[in-house]
Amino acid sequence: MIRVALADDHDLVRMGLRVLIDREDDMAVVAEAGSGQGALQVLRRERPDVLLLDVRMPGMDGLTTLRQIAADPALASTRVIIVTTFEVDRYVFEALQAGAAGFVLKDSAPAELVRAIRVVTEGQALLSPSVTRRVMSLFSQPGTESGSISGLDSLTDREREIVAWVATGYSNEDIARELFLSPATVRTHVSRAMAKLHARSRAQLAVFGVRAGLTIDR
Repeated sequence: MIRVALADDHDLVRMGLRVLIDREDDMAVVAEAGSGQGALQVLRRERPDVLLLDVRMPGMDGLTTLRQIAADPALASTRVIIVTTFEVDRYVFEALQAGAAGFVLKDSAPAELVRAIRVVTEGQALLSPSVTRRVMSLFSQPGTESGSISGLDSLTDREREIVAWVATGYSNEDIARELFLSPATVRTHVSRAMAKLHARSRAQLAVFGVRAGLTIDR
């Protein structure tokens, strides 16, 4: 059973999300919060698998809450999906930098949100297609040098190659087919790269790969 927590300051939004999630056989809402501080409290109490987190909330907003979650090793197992009405580059950038596992718009189809929960639970990254295009465009702009990414020099050649593939949006199975490896081997390399770069999620690992300018040799 996938245990889900909700953090949104609108009661009706939380109610809608709860109804949507609880009707699925393999997931259930175990906690709700109407603020960022409340979200931290329920996470520490319930330790859910996934948190659906709104960006704009009174007091501590969603991005600040996400940074607090990322800074707490005890909450490392909870995947965070940003759910918002605002498709704004700044929110995408900051959320992925802080370790969000996914970014879904509130006007997405219900099936897309349910799929997002399952995908991030499996350790994959999930972004709405329109958001993905904007993220790749944003991060492809000249700017941050690779040396500013802590741990980059510790990656092996194979790990750098795998991170480059992750940054393109390829799944482990896709990468395995391209490189003639087993999916299990790819997962191992991804896990090691995430540990070395201190990436909280696969999405954050992809961001690091793009920022570092890692490219695929074809």
